[in-house]
Amino acid sequence: MTQISVVVPVFNEEESLPELTQWISRVMHDHGFSYELIFINDGSSDTSWEIINTLSQQFNEVKGINFTRNYGKSAALDAGFKKACGDVVITMDADLQDSPDEIPGLYAMVTEGKLDVVSGWKKERHDPLGKTIPSRFFNGVTRWISGIKLHDFNCGLKAYRLKVVKNIQVYGEMHRYIPLLAKWNGFGKIGEKVVQHQARKYGYSKFGLERFLNGFLDLISVSFVHRYKKKPMHFFGLLGSMSFLTGFIITCWLIFQKVYGLSKGISVREITEQPLFFLALIALIIGVQLFVTGFIAELMTSNQSKETEYKIDEEVNFDF
Repeated sequence: MTQISVVVPVFNEEESLPELTQWISRVMHDHGFSYELIFINDGSSDTSWEIINTLSQQFNEVKGINFTRNYGKSAALDAGFKKACGDVVITMDADLQDSPDEIPGLYAMVTEGKLDVVSGWKKERHDPLGKTIPSRFFNGVTRWISGIKLHDFNCGLKAYRLKVVKNIQVYGEMHRYIPLLAKWNGFGKIGEKVVQHQARKYGYSKFGLERFLNGFLDLISVSFVHRYKKKPMHFFGLLGSMSFLTGFIITCWLIFQKVYGLSKGISVREITEQPLFFLALIALIIGVQLFVTGFIAELMTSNQSKETEYKIDEEVNFDF
């Protein structure tokens, strides 16, 4: 029986993989854990996959998944989650900035603390201000919108109860919001642990400042999807109703104004010559379009495909 599954997305981290594997192995054996280490090679252009193959021959616990191209961290985590079988699933980055020494503490918080999710908090970071300041702002906004009191949504070091990762699907760039996805799927026992943040030893960061803009867009997306995925007509229908009703009221007012003026002998401009007429017409058309969009969205959600967005080229050390 496997106690811990360690899931590690890999993108051009050939230098750090042997050291990370040895470090994880040492921690696991020192604490007597049974484990598996799943590397997901996310289309690396270096020798990362060859190194993973070599490590799988040296360590029975090492398993590997190789993507046909780069699909992103969310796809890598989703593939790892599908293969994981440990009671507790721990994710970390492959660049050695996440310390495997935190694994026993994370495992204890899930098993003994009865938590569904434990998120790492890099309270002291070894990153430049250009990354730390935007990160704090991003995390503050995410806390406010999600209602989850975590300090560091971006931390790659997290622990999950197995049933959590088996009941969520990570897609797009939603890896930042896995605690939020877990909460919305009924796993609301979420904790936080201050973890050690290592200075980068090899290579360079694969993420730029654009990830913060993408993060906000993803937050809006995941919030919308959660609220309206199963009932898109509630969103589009509400907007359509408001727009159509506004256009209808304006049209009725213009007609009343015209009829009243004619009955009193007052000179009134033609309805089609008034700017309000065109605003009303636009509102009516937009209202109908939003209704149609809602109906189409309802049809799409009722026939949505379960096909994954990534393709696996090769796997090693998995039992088939």
